[in-house]
Amino acid sequence: MAGYLTTHVLDTARGCPAAGLEIVLYRVTGNSHSKIATMVTNSDGRTDSPILPEDKFQTGTYELVFKAGAYLDTSGTPPEDPRFLDEVPIRFGMSEPDHYHVPLLLSPFGYSTYRGS
Repeated sequence: MAGYLTTHVLDTARGCPAAGLEIVLYRVTGNSHSKIATMVTNSDGRTDSPILPEDKFQTGTYELVFKAGAYLDTSGTPPEDPRFLDEVPIRFGMSEPDHYHVPLLLSPFGYSTYRGS
């Protein structure tokens, strides 16, 4: 089985998928970050394809950066300057070729994540 990475963002304050949220994926080696992909969530809060597809999968340490502030600015969330949450980084490891799913549950003042299926 080849590995790949997917994600899903839910706006828990509004009770809906977070459509139009930009996500950047980096591979992390020591103190170095290499950008792998940039995608935007669709109407279901998912990317249209795996953010890291099988043909680019490697084990290692990665970081997903969710552009939460920009999403909140366009979602009707009352403005703040600066936003409490702007960019939400989630660093995680992938140790074997498998399906990794890293969802984000987002609100203007908090978030959570887990390894999904």
